[in-house]
Amino acid sequence: MNTHLVRHLGIFLLTLGFFVPALSLAGQCPPVSGVAVQVLGTGGPIADDGRASAAYLIWVDGKSRVLIDAGGGAFLRFAEAEADFRHLDFVGLSHFHADHSVDFPALLKSGSFSHRSEPLTVAGPDGSDLFPGLNQFLASLLGPDSGAFAYLGAYLTGTGRLPRLSAIEVDSENTVPQVVFGDDDSPIQIEAMHVPHGIVPAIAFRVRIGAEVIVFASDQNGNRQEFVEFARNAGLLVMHMPVPEDVTGIGRRLHAPPSVIGTIANDANVKMLVISHLMERSLRDLERSVGLVKSKFSGPVDVADDLSCYKLENQEE
Repeated sequence: MNTHLVRHLGIFLLTLGFFVPALSLAGQCPPVSGVAVQVLGTGGPIADDGRASAAYLIWVDGKSRVLIDAGGGAFLRFAEAEADFRHLDFVGLSHFHADHSVDFPALLKSGSFSHRSEPLTVAGPDGSDLFPGLNQFLASLLGPDSGAFAYLGAYLTGTGRLPRLSAIEVDSENTVPQVVFGDDDSPIQIEAMHVPHGIVPAIAFRVRIGAEVIVFASDQNGNRQEFVEFARNAGLLVMHMPVPEDVTGIGRRLHAPPSVIGTIANDANVKMLVISHLMERSLRDLERSVGLVKSKFSGPVDVADDLSCYKLENQEE
């Protein structure tokens, strides 16, 4: 039997038999109205499970407005979702591991055929000795003189027929969330804050659309208490689970184990938790891992698959 079919069937059965249903599984994005999160990629850095790497799309009234991360496979999933580059208001790159950013230039190339003229806001972390900040990352890709894809350099200069990228680096010295898109009166407001991911500068995103709040935790080890406040009362929290509970060493310095994921969701009082960014080591005993999450968090939990769609329905207290 086809291995991909077995995987999809297994997760489907687990969802029916074990996991609490989502707030509203739309089944297919985009909804005609309202806000939905579509998980474009749920895998990690190893090409061994038929999953695209990390990428998330937010739909608002049928339009693809926000993209968070663009790991390997995001280019294909973006097309499969029937998203439109012209409708994007914002792209957030949580960090510069390849499985979160490598398809960004491919999406830009695709977008060069879209006849878009409006600038596009892109936010990402500042740099360190070993990792570039957003501005250096963009220059290395698109710099008109020496960028790897210099022929797309008009994205940086705003000349020619390509829209200008408006780059915002999130300051790691700033201890409070930084607004990277919109303001208190905007239909969409996005904040970012640094989260601990070993030696890698990484940021999480909090997206407010009207009364809806969505938080993307990014890769993090869960050791920063301020993140709980950042995620407070979110309608949907997306957290990554690439490691099992007994992870040690570098894996633990990079990632939160299942029990920590559940504790964060509980302490932040989120309405729903979506688990993503899975790897073979966390899929090996998925039922046990999700059981540990649910031992700490009693709300709805769902394990995402590529192209899973979650329609938010604001639940006023």
